[in-house]
Amino acid sequence: MKIYFVFLFSAILNFGYSQTANTYFEQIRNNEAKLTAFFSQMPKGGDLHHHYSGSIYAEPVLEDAITEDFYLNTTTMQVLKEKPSNGNWELFSTLKSQGQLERYKQKIMEKWSVKDYNNVDYPSDKLFFESFDKFSPALVGHFGEGLLELKNRAIKENVSYIETQLSTIPCDINLDGLTNYNRKLRLLALSKDENGIKQLLDSIYGNLLEKGAPSCAENFNANFVAKLHNENKIDDARFTMRYQNFVLRFMEPVDLFKNLVVAFISADSSPLMAGVNIVSPEDGETSMKDYWLQMVMFDYCHSRYPNVKYSMHAGELTLGLVQPEDLTWHIREAVYTAGAHRIGHGVDLAYEEKPYELLRYMAKNDIAIEINLVSNEFILKVKENRHPFLLYKEFGVPIVISTDDAGILRTNMTEQYVLLAKRYQNVSYANIKQYVFNSIKYSFIKDESVKKQLLKDLELRFKTFESKFPIK
Repeated sequence: MKIYFVFLFSAILNFGYSQTANTYFEQIRNNEAKLTAFFSQMPKGGDLHHHYSGSIYAEPVLEDAITEDFYLNTTTMQVLKEKPSNGNWELFSTLKSQGQLERYKQKIMEKWSVKDYNNVDYPSDKLFFESFDKFSPALVGHFGEGLLELKNRAIKENVSYIETQLSTIPCDINLDGLTNYNRKLRLLALSKDENGIKQLLDSIYGNLLEKGAPSCAENFNANFVAKLHNENKIDDARFTMRYQNFVLRFMEPVDLFKNLVVAFISADSSPLMAGVNIVSPEDGETSMKDYWLQMVMFDYCHSRYPNVKYSMHAGELTLGLVQPEDLTWHIREAVYTAGAHRIGHGVDLAYEEKPYELLRYMAKNDIAIEINLVSNEFILKVKENRHPFLLYKEFGVPIVISTDDAGILRTNMTEQYVLLAKRYQNVSYANIKQYVFNSIKYSFIKDESVKKQLLKDLELRFKTFESKFPIK
């Protein structure tokens, strides 16, 4: 099957290749408006690094909160359905009656997204990561609406596939008898005792199965994901969506492992669940302390569920954000220890120990890199030649272009390609076309017939797109 895809992929890139589209692209590559028009019409395949909650634009979320009369913290701009005992909280209806609603709408938009951000008042990374908790309560009960928003926007933008990180999996398992394992796991991690850690994980894993972890996964798959997906008719001839489970890297080891086991069981048992990921700020105290331990946990779960694919947020760091020595090993451990199938961000690559060896390994083993240009510029202030994109390209690492959190970042897939063309002059139209096809080839879609159909559809879309040139 892999040989078939290599052949098909090569044939697609060469079949119908339009020299006139390429010539026009080279003529306009320094004109942002013309590039935007070009890439708006160009088929863009899939968005593989995509967070559901961060990709919904703030406007509809805010309107839902106002309609349902949430409480607003007038200091932090967080919303909640129920009023907490502490803090400055006002109902939206009260703000409206006082004539204050419009003023607060502007403040909310500035805290829920990068809208009107001035690069001065507040650290960009903190603004980004803190925004989720502020608006997330208003997403509850509106997941179907959100999926349709994402689908309709993707179709208008000529994106045919999204692999989104939808939600954590609720699983109320009592872990009181397992909390003593937190200290034991961390002590073993300090001495890099991988075998000792996995022996402890064996005990925890058996306990989690007895306590009902599979039931949590089954309920999530059937009563949340499949229900949302089918009732809203997400898949059709124009568009396909699949879902990644994710865990939060700031959690204590046993809690994180519980969620990871449930995530792997879920991904292993549903065709809609494409894989697993890990999220939250990589420079957080617990994230840094437990990073290697978490990579071992991923490897352990993969040994139990070898068919489950996973992408890893790794190397979303830069000089100044953490101590220099902490930039040298995160991508390496995600690749070598965790066995990641794709890497998300990978921004600190140039600081990694033996970066060329790592790049060759990723290229040889078909480990794709998810490039998020707008996200990396806003959160990390890394762009242009500081970004390792050209290193990945030079060493032949498979590249996919993605948005990360288009709603918070006020961006879309078109802008990613505009920046790519403007900033990296040696990226050709053929390269860009390859990245688009990569976004389907390196997706975690389980049904090979679905993947083949998406590739075939992409071929036809490009043929139609390229037939428009030369422009008259």
